[in-house]
Amino acid sequence: MESCSEKRVMVLAIDEHEHSNYALEWTLDHFFTPFGSNAPFNLVIVNAKPSPPVAVSMAGPGAIGSEIFPAVEMQLKQIADQITEKAKQVCASKLVRDVLVEVVEGDARNVLCDAVERHHASVLVLGSHGYGVIKRAVLGSVSDHCAHHAHCSVMIVKKPKFKH
Repeated sequence: MESCSEKRVMVLAIDEHEHSNYALEWTLDHFFTPFGSNAPFNLVIVNAKPSPPVAVSMAGPGAIGSEIFPAVEMQLKQIADQITEKAKQVCASKLVRDVLVEVVEGDARNVLCDAVERHHASVLVLGSHGYGVIKRAVLGSVSDHCAHHAHCSVMIVKKPKFKH
């Protein structure tokens, strides 16, 4: 049996959207479940937790922001906890147990590229939100950024519009 240090690393991005949940299940089914403990990768699941809005933190002491900031921070933490707990449950349901799950605060583009570097990943997996050209141009695309800046192969898993 291969030791953990000899296996390559796959980083998988997870967020609250159904597209990332689909990407997780698809990846587990295609790269982990059929192989059991002999899977070709160590899996690192990364959730990029947004930072509380800068405006809230800049409101200053005694301002309304000092009351809002802790509430926003607590809500962001609860959402991150729910996302990671669901990811762990999906992995457990498919008998994939050796998974590292991280929550890292920051912009998803930077968080994911940093995780690739930190874990020396050979593959980064992202779900596609399926945005059109206009939305992608306005919102920016995490997958597009990672495809150009991550120092590994990037796999974008698209959820089919129709299941057969």
